[in-house]
Amino acid sequence: MTSTSEQGARRVGPYTVVHSDPKYENIRLKVREDRVKDRRGEDAVFAVIAAKPTVTVLPIDDDNEVYLVRQFKYAIGEPSLEAINGAIESGGTPEQAGLREIGEAANLVAAEWVDMGLINPLTSIVDSPSHTFLARKLSTIRRRAEPDQALEVVKASFADALKWVLDGAITHAATCVLILKTHILLERASRR
Repeated sequence: MTSTSEQGARRVGPYTVVHSDPKYENIRLKVREDRVKDRRGEDAVFAVIAAKPTVTVLPIDDDNEVYLVRQFKYAIGEPSLEAINGAIESGGTPEQAGLREIGEAANLVAAEWVDMGLINPLTSIVDSPSHTFLARKLSTIRRRAEPDQALEVVKASFADALKWVLDGAITHAATCVLILKTHILLERASRR
């Protein structure tokens, strides 16, 4: 957490920020370098990537089939199989972003949303919280596909999706956590 001390210096946990140097900014993220002093007066430097908050949604139908997307991801240089995800626009809620994303990616709407919690990936360097949801009671809608989104919708059994997480075929962190949490939720529900 960031706070300000009585002298006006910005504090982040046990650190006092001596100087914050913006390095790069675009519409999705900001990169900065913070020079800090710890409680003992020792100097340190932290690089921070602050990205827009995101939403990750796993649509699951009444037959326990899930909708995933496969899309080429430039940063890793290969396609990635993931739950449906995207940025939360300024002023929007995670639920609004999730509804938009499942509509755009898979032509779906969901009548039931299960909040599966917040995930903070790479907490040492990245500030980009991901809100996760399980979307249920699905309906199909007609929507014009986005021409620049070269993505493939992959419908699979939940058991296959879980297997893909466990064997490393799915590596997107928020998707892995969401599928594992969903597995626990479904297991608990089946015991009732």
